[in-house]
Amino acid sequence: MLSLTVFLPLLAAALLAVPRLPARWVWVSAATADLALVVIMWLGYGGGTDSIGYEERLRWIPSVGAGYHVGVDGLSLPLIALTAVLFLACAIYSLTQEERPKSYAALFLFLQTVSTGLFAALDLLLFFVFFDLSIVGMYFVIVGWGHGDRARSALTFFLYTFLGSLALLLGFIGLYLGGEPRTFDIVDLTAAPPRAGALVLLAVGVGLAVKTPIVPFHTWLPPAHTDAPAAGSAILAGILLKMGTYGFARIAMPLLPGPWRQYAWVIVAVGVVSVLYGALVALAQQNVKRLIAYTSVNHMGYIVLALGAAGLAAGDEPARRLAVTGAVTQMVSHGLVTGALFLLTGLLWDRAHSYDLRRFGGIAATARTFTLMTVVAAFASLGLPGLSGFIAEFQIFAGVIGTGLPGAVVAGGLSVAGILITAALFLRVLQRAFLGAPGELRVSEARAYEVGSIAPLLALSLVIGIAPRWLLDLIEPFSAALVTWVSR
Repeated sequence: MLSLTVFLPLLAAALLAVPRLPARWVWVSAATADLALVVIMWLGYGGGTDSIGYEERLRWIPSVGAGYHVGVDGLSLPLIALTAVLFLACAIYSLTQEERPKSYAALFLFLQTVSTGLFAALDLLLFFVFFDLSIVGMYFVIVGWGHGDRARSALTFFLYTFLGSLALLLGFIGLYLGGEPRTFDIVDLTAAPPRAGALVLLAVGVGLAVKTPIVPFHTWLPPAHTDAPAAGSAILAGILLKMGTYGFARIAMPLLPGPWRQYAWVIVAVGVVSVLYGALVALAQQNVKRLIAYTSVNHMGYIVLALGAAGLAAGDEPARRLAVTGAVTQMVSHGLVTGALFLLTGLLWDRAHSYDLRRFGGIAATARTFTLMTVVAAFASLGLPGLSGFIAEFQIFAGVIGTGLPGAVVAGGLSVAGILITAALFLRVLQRAFLGAPGELRVSEARAYEVGSIAPLLALSLVIGIAPRWLLDLIEPFSAALVTWVSR
């Protein structure tokens, strides 16, 4: 079941080589079938357990202890579900794609397999293969269908993230050499953590920090988002950034519990800096797409802050569990909300070929549905109660401050300011572009396929915000197991 879910999109991409097949509908059909498989897996796995479900383990490179080992738990299954939902939304959004539609659909189907495979991987080498392939796929999406200075932005993205992946590979080699017995299997290494220290954590941390990204490894992100097509930006922010934060929770924390505890305060500090820096720089932007890109730095900072606080050995353990649950919920929430925001900016480019906030005005008068979706997405991003952002951020702040440590209380208090800044920047966008006087550029109403791709993402955010129990029941056993393990 899990391998079928991983490789079904790739099989559909290969099917596109057949002449005269409607590429857009093959893409939509494959994404829909993949989402159906994920729903079946979710119902079959259930909640209340931290065990690995749908596990498959095959020999691959036995000489170095690497195998095809995949499975799902309370960390990976929500992200696999997010991947299926967001790729289906992008498939529907791209129904009118006219420029080389077969190649476009094939690349996104390839990226879906890579993303699902990474979140399911329980082997370091397998994780690294999917990690690197995601860089290649997104590079071609940006350089092939982007706009502006797309070649430069794609090259910057590739070089930054590829160098980060090399650092990650060095860290994985360190974990392999420090293991007894030597293996790349994550489950085996978790059971007997490798004898590795700060240098290995630094290598793994830098590789994942570039992908996340967090300050100061974030500079590739704004140009990549600005010049990528709307669907590419949605996948980059909604899925590919989560590969970094997922790696922290799946690899860095359980495989390096001692170094993680030792440097937990450094990780907390980096999270706080990313929260405040991302929000403040976003506030200064006049380009709507760059603004949303910097809010991703801000939201990823919340996740890093929570995972750092989970490693504070002296802190209250239930509070640290709550912080981890909030971090995973934030991964899901950010994927839904920011994915929707980037698809919404695609409407601006489609109508006006501009992201300049100063050139828009009075959009609410001519595009009410578009305005409503943007308002809901903006409020979800700033953490308004009743939407998924509030559930995630409340758990993070309650967990970080609830540790009871003075430094954590200060860090949590400073990070709360990020919400105020985020509220200010989104309200500025809404007032200037949607509620103000008519601007130089006019925007027409959202079309049916655009509403059909964006509205379900916002509806899911609303469902999580009002009734999150079905998601939290899946995440909490993993959070408890992770914090208990790191505390040892």
